[in-house]
Amino acid sequence: MPFVNIRITREGATPEQKAELIRGATELLVRVLNKNPATTFVVIDEVDTDNWGVGGESVTTLRARAQAAKAAGG
Repeated sequence: MPFVNIRITREGATPEQKAELIRGATELLVRVLNKNPATTFVVIDEVDTDNWGVGGESVTTLRARAQAAKAAGG
């Protein structure tokens, strides 16, 4: 009974994209490990960018800095 947890930032993934992730993860487990798709669970957690950190800073901060640099021509 596989359980797959996919975590993505909450930035507008569509229901169709999430369905594709669920299908793809399930198909991968079926193909590689011969798992039963009826007992394969896939959960998608969407995390606010304020709650996702990289290199000691939140994704919100990193993206704001990148946008400011882009707007300044850099």
